[in-house]
Amino acid sequence: MNSLSWFIDVFLHIDQFLTQIVNQYGAWTYSILFIVIFIETGLVICPFLPGDSLLFAAGAIAAHAGSELSLALLLFLIAIAAILGDTLNYWLGREIGQSFEKHNRFQRLINQEKMVKAEHFFNKYGGFAVFLGRFAPFIRTFIPFIAGASRMHYPFFLFYNIIGGVVWTLAGLLAGFFFGQIPFIKEHFSLMMVLIIFVSLLPMILVMVTNRIKGKRLD
Repeated sequence: MNSLSWFIDVFLHIDQFLTQIVNQYGAWTYSILFIVIFIETGLVICPFLPGDSLLFAAGAIAAHAGSELSLALLLFLIAIAAILGDTLNYWLGREIGQSFEKHNRFQRLINQEKMVKAEHFFNKYGGFAVFLGRFAPFIRTFIPFIAGASRMHYPFFLFYNIIGGVVWTLAGLLAGFFFGQIPFIKEHFSLMMVLIIFVSLLPMILVMVTNRIKGKRLD
């Protein structure tokens, strides 16, 4: 199995993989989840990590009676990981954002199409993009980097970063906790992972459509 096939298999069956990790490592699973979320949000070269589906699966496992995972501890640790990750990403953008535009070795590490879309999104919505981008797979990894490269005032960034990190964590974990044990969802978990991506993109799509409609009315 090549790396792409393995990654797709993990994404579609992340509940099974996470259950294996919990069974094997117990409380160390908290550290693993913290690191994965921190890397996904903190390193601009890692937008492919399955943050949304991981939250849903973790919430679903925490709902099991006698589970090794505590919902309250998950909420706290993952929110901290997400906020710290975006903070690191912001400062990386602030320090090397200008170099990124000049050196090909940086550009080869990052999906340029996704970066351009994220930059356009950030330029259009400003600080609100930091909050809203948190819910958009791939884009959420680039937004903090672009915010740093654009020299967004850090307290302003931090405000939206904290709100976005907390709301994103709450939404993902609670969705898994309350809906992950429904028989239909358990039997069609792979389909749910695809649906989560679609739902994650909805807020951004709705904002873009609403603004486009308003723009046409002004014209």
